[in-house]
Amino acid sequence: MHAPVTITTGERIGSRKRARSLRLARSYATADSGHSVRLFPSSFPCTPNVSIAQMTVRDALNAAMEEEMIRDDKVYIMGEEVARYNGAYKVTKGLLDKFGEKRVVDTPITEMGFAGLATGAALAGLRPICEFMTFNFAMQAIDQIVNSAGKTYYMSGGNVPCPVVFRGPNGAAAGVAAQHSQDYAAWYGQVPGLKVVSPWSAEDCKGLLKTAIRDPNPVVFLENEMMYGVTFPMSAEAMSDNFLLPIGKAKIEREGSDVTIVAHSKMVTHSLEAADILAKEGIKAEVINLRSIRPLDIDTIKQSVKKTNRLLIAEGGFPAFGVGSEICAQIVESEAFDYLDAPVERVTGADVPTPYAANLEELAFPDTNLIVKVAKRSLYRTN
Repeated sequence: MHAPVTITTGERIGSRKRARSLRLARSYATADSGHSVRLFPSSFPCTPNVSIAQMTVRDALNAAMEEEMIRDDKVYIMGEEVARYNGAYKVTKGLLDKFGEKRVVDTPITEMGFAGLATGAALAGLRPICEFMTFNFAMQAIDQIVNSAGKTYYMSGGNVPCPVVFRGPNGAAAGVAAQHSQDYAAWYGQVPGLKVVSPWSAEDCKGLLKTAIRDPNPVVFLENEMMYGVTFPMSAEAMSDNFLLPIGKAKIEREGSDVTIVAHSKMVTHSLEAADILAKEGIKAEVINLRSIRPLDIDTIKQSVKKTNRLLIAEGGFPAFGVGSEICAQIVESEAFDYLDAPVERVTGADVPTPYAANLEELAFPDTNLIVKVAKRSLYRTN
């Protein structure tokens, strides 16, 4: 059936230092409150290896950096408070003691400055990891990321690689209002020359970060502040020093035959929870964890759509010109369009600057119930 494309947006609502301190206080009240993701047995049917351990996202990122710094003495990390304070979110905890001040470098509050230093170091042959306290502050360094890092490898005819990783929290957190809550996946995903990664689980974070550090291209590594303290199972393979995940390959977290749900970062959690609710009503949802924004694994999505005949994309960013928009466009332009039995649906954040008021903030972003509602709508189910 050739179906017209429709969208679902977040339809339920029509002095810098101090701001950072508030952000930290609020994040630790949420991300480190002992919360763990609900790991239903049905949520991981496609994981080939048996879990032998559990690890938080924070510890997985830390382990990835430590292992790569041991492996390659050209790898170092720099950013605000990454050394003596162990990182604003404790992601770099213990690295200063292990590697010293030459490889774990505290910087002033000047994103343009230290992003430029990281880019220059990469062009000179080092492998810097440049941490932003939040990607909202990386706006100060947009020229360094998009132009200096993103284009030099191509403009040099492939002679001057730029192996730098720009990493840090991205997207909405808790009570940090409009200027600290933006999702930049679509922003960076539009730029040729950049690779863009948006991990969800601890295995995602460890395997993808290690791959990003080894990549000759600049990689934008988008973490989620609310996921740092969440615990996930780790396979024996993921616990090894040689564990790598390919950039540009999505993962089917749950198989299904009735509707395809595509998500990245925190939205994968909501999508898996939605799939469990839908299963109780006899609806088998397939959940795809994108992992990589650029390059985008559209082939995995197309194959799933050919099986389920329905597609829903869930993301926390704004509805206009988003990741979901791009996926929708590529599906419509491909042979998978002929397999659709319903319009493509998008579940996104609301098309407004993120409110500070807690009750409005809650309404500004998708949740599990909204994904359930829209998935059922794609199946023409109203109850």
